[in-house]
Amino acid sequence: MTSALFTPIDLGELRLANRLWIAPMCQYSVEDEDGVPTDWHLVHLGSLARGGAGLVLTEATAVSPEGRISPQDTGIWNEAQQQAWGRIVDFAHGVGAVIGVQLAHAGRKASTWRPWAEHQGTVPAAEGGWTPVAPSALAFPGYDVPVALDAAGIRHVVDDFAAAARRAVDAGFDVIEVHAAHGYLLHQFLSPLSNERTDSYGGSLENRARLLLEVVRAVRAAAPRTPLIVRFSGTDWRDDGWTIEETVQAAAWAKEAGADLFDVSSGGNAPASIPVGPGYQVHLAEALHAAGLPAAAVGLITDPEQAEAIVAEGRADAVLVARAALRDPHFPLAAADALDADVPWPVQYARARLDRKPISGLPRGAR
Repeated sequence: MTSALFTPIDLGELRLANRLWIAPMCQYSVEDEDGVPTDWHLVHLGSLARGGAGLVLTEATAVSPEGRISPQDTGIWNEAQQQAWGRIVDFAHGVGAVIGVQLAHAGRKASTWRPWAEHQGTVPAAEGGWTPVAPSALAFPGYDVPVALDAAGIRHVVDDFAAAARRAVDAGFDVIEVHAAHGYLLHQFLSPLSNERTDSYGGSLENRARLLLEVVRAVRAAAPRTPLIVRFSGTDWRDDGWTIEETVQAAAWAKEAGADLFDVSSGGNAPASIPVGPGYQVHLAEALHAAGLPAAAVGLITDPEQAEAIVAEGRADAVLVARAALRDPHFPLAAADALDADVPWPVQYARARLDRKPISGLPRGAR
């Protein structure tokens, strides 16, 4: 039986070899705090790139210095960062991978200590932090109160996303993802829990979605031929917050604005009771898919049969894995073996195939 998970899929004008992708995973590992990706990122993403995934996405990559989650985040707002990303992209392409960048702005969740730091919360200016910005002067619990963006600040955010998209194209990235999930800036504008504005960017769903749609249009104009994904939090898991119904409508508008597919996660914008468990967010992607919107599912998808069923049953067009890929960067190759899907292996690793199919091009004695 042919594996649904390992059938090709078209993303814009780009054909991806399969539907098992690597989700963005923050590394918080730019020790010089200059946003320039390092050898850590080369090895981390390089190992994932040779693992057989149809698409590998970078961590949240800031479009401006103030858009970083932590001082140790990567960025793509200057030439040095673009060149460093180009080295990583070149390696990924050299092993036959398709690689995308997730463009992000953390908003009120910016300037925070990385997860394993001694302290948590907002990093003070004296220790390398900065004043975060947001739709409204409402703090994320435990963080400093942000400054509400004015009209000029909002225009600057849109311009930063567009400039970052141009740099991403110049660096050679195959795909761009706009991060509108997990309580970061674009999600903050979408959700009534963090957006109390009374101007054209607040109040109604159309107004709260305005910044997202301006960013999508600007990114599409800056990268007209590059496939564009938008990552949503499908719900805030709160009755008074962002809902899956609103996500479906915002995604439909974003598709009209130029998005090709939606990567659906959840939460992150406010404290909530989240029913975490295997595949706990798949139903959110399924809601978009049922509305005729291309969607990918993510969230504790950890074994090949589980991933195969999600795609084969028509619940989502693709799946993204994170923890499973951290445990095994070659998880997609192992999944292909488990599902008896015939996918190319790096010749250096071909002897590890469980099916032991003959592989041409191996050095003498390697079999």
